[in-house]
Amino acid sequence: MDGSFLQQAAVFLAAAAIAAPVGRWLKLGSVIGYLAAGILIGPYGLHYVSSVYDVESVRNIAELGVALLLFVIGLELRPVRIWAMRRSVFGAGGAQLILTALALACIGMLDGLGTMAAVVIGLGLAMSSTAFVLQGLEERQELTLRHGRMAFSITLMQDLVAIPLLAIIPLLGTHHVSSTTEILIDIGRALGIIAAILLVGRWLLNLIYYLVAKSGVREALTATGLLIVVGVALLMQAAGLSPALGAFIAGVLLADSAYRHQIEADVAPFEGLLLGLFFTAVGMSLNLNLLERELPLILALAIGLLIVKAIVLYGVGLWHGLDRRGARRLAVYASQGGEFAFVVFSLAAGAAVIGQELAERLAVVVTLTMAATPLLLLGEGWITRLFRAPEPSYEVPPARDRHVVIAGFGRFGQIIARVLRAKRIPFTALDISPDQIKLVQRYGNNQAHYGDASRLDILEAANVGKARAFVLAIDDMDASLKTAAVVRSKFPNVPIYARARNRQHVFRLMDFGITEIRRETFLSAIELTRDVLRGLGLKEPEVRRIIDAFITSDRKRLFEGYEDSSDIEKLQLQARQAAAELETILAEDEEAMRNEPQ
Repeated sequence: MDGSFLQQAAVFLAAAAIAAPVGRWLKLGSVIGYLAAGILIGPYGLHYVSSVYDVESVRNIAELGVALLLFVIGLELRPVRIWAMRRSVFGAGGAQLILTALALACIGMLDGLGTMAAVVIGLGLAMSSTAFVLQGLEERQELTLRHGRMAFSITLMQDLVAIPLLAIIPLLGTHHVSSTTEILIDIGRALGIIAAILLVGRWLLNLIYYLVAKSGVREALTATGLLIVVGVALLMQAAGLSPALGAFIAGVLLADSAYRHQIEADVAPFEGLLLGLFFTAVGMSLNLNLLERELPLILALAIGLLIVKAIVLYGVGLWHGLDRRGARRLAVYASQGGEFAFVVFSLAAGAAVIGQELAERLAVVVTLTMAATPLLLLGEGWITRLFRAPEPSYEVPPARDRHVVIAGFGRFGQIIARVLRAKRIPFTALDISPDQIKLVQRYGNNQAHYGDASRLDILEAANVGKARAFVLAIDDMDASLKTAAVVRSKFPNVPIYARARNRQHVFRLMDFGITEIRRETFLSAIELTRDVLRGLGLKEPEVRRIIDAFITSDRKRLFEGYEDSSDIEKLQLQARQAAAELETILAEDEEAMRNEPQ
């Protein structure tokens, strides 16, 4: 293996390992850390990457991170979710995007830009950084506040618009078409290709993932997830469209798939790492000579962008019912340029829609607005404390957002699910068997998803942290205990209701502090015993006393046995003693019944 390649890999991995934690520690965010690391090791820093060719090579690889980001966004864009958020997504998000893009495009045309270039630049700059906004809200625990939820809706709308924009830009270049008719033909062909992929892709992708999942090879599942992203992206590229659009479509196709949680968990680590590499490559490609040469102009553009977007966002926030403080926080969080701007301007420069120097200048402007956002948030916090503005209230989520997670969707888990569905209590079921998922979906169980419930990333994808209850219905004892350990340690506030196969299973679950445990055959055996005793001619009061005495004795033995669960000989002795004790209790009860007056 080439030693220089290993050195480059070590440098980039070191940048990813150090830059993001340092950026977060400084309260600037991991994106700023990646950008700073790229500047440091790039042609304008320590010259570790000293040529434009090397930067472009890294960036080509890193753009897979953007594709994976779009893929994950597509996975989240289920029609039901978008419809539930339609007012804030299409109302607030659409208003922000249109008003900001129009304002910026008008400014661009007043400065001498052509209409097409001004519109593309306006749309590119109108988009905020999804990664930056959501990360900041999550770190400051503001994602559940009203302005946090509105910021999420606005970035979601921007993501939706980014996809067709990325697809159309290559068709707008002067070297690509020469008439409106040809543009319309190319757009029609693109829409036809997308429609064909949507019609065939859903069935095909689910079939592929089912066959791979059936093999049980975990590495193959991860490789399949990445292959789907890359494969659809290559197909779109071969059709003359944006590879990022292909990744997004692949995500949408799998958004309602039973394998969505598993795919998201498998792809997420690669998405984060490659997205970090993308921002590092952006940092390396920033033309700092341009910043030095045009510092006043670039600062003016950055400040102007922040002001225009902040004014629009503040107005949209007030329009949609935020108080002044919430609207101000929304404006500060989402006023920066976003990661899609880098891709938009790169594509626009490549298609000759805008000049290369203008694209570089705009990239520097976007980076400066990102760097300014953490400082603006700190300033807004000081202003709030200075004027003692009231703290915003948390928005109470609707009851349907509070769900139950069922781990294990065999016969046991399905009974619980049937009752929950009858009571219209939302739930998400996870099962490790693709055959089981395929079977239950034939009977309308669309809430069942393929996934290993013992993996933290799968549980996080299923939003266990926000669940009302976690039902542990896994049949395999080892898998059940592994899942219990993860849920209890990572989500300690979520109540667990567990199924156990036998006493040893109960004891191991009790080790994790789980108290709501039911042995899978105990209650059914008790009920059958009632029927047997009735069939033998015993009266109902006597049957009830016998069963109650047995349950009390068994429960006492269960809790006493927990203290000595590792001592087999002592457990055997306790079992003999409990049997003798129960026999004595029942004999005394029978004697008492004989002596009762008739």
